[in-house]
Amino acid sequence: MAGKISRRDRIKKGIRKRISGSTERPRLSVYRSNKGIYAQIIDDVQGKTIVSASSLSKDFSATGTKAEQSAAVGKLVAQKAIAAGITTVVFDRNGYLYHGRVKSLADGAREGGLNF
Repeated sequence: MAGKISRRDRIKKGIRKRISGSTERPRLSVYRSNKGIYAQIIDDVQGKTIVSASSLSKDFSATGTKAEQSAAVGKLVAQKAIAAGITTVVFDRNGYLYHGRVKSLADGAREGGLNF
């Protein structure tokens, strides 16, 4: 890694410069670790997390590959968002490539009923 800021952090700063979650259209943020995947729906105006889901939470029970678990997390966060009255969001890939687990989470959220 060249410099103090990693590649993902530089990409993330560029994305966050353009994307912001409002009350009408909050931001769906994705975090991917080696073991799990996490999704949060955030209202940046109030600075509050409205809904969250992860593959390591107690209310998550899907098994299979990490990509299949990501799709299930996407569906779970979509269900929680619709229950909270949110239908449209802005997708924040958080510096990750839109590929693999991040893409399957986004597809799962779209299947679950979110528009972005």
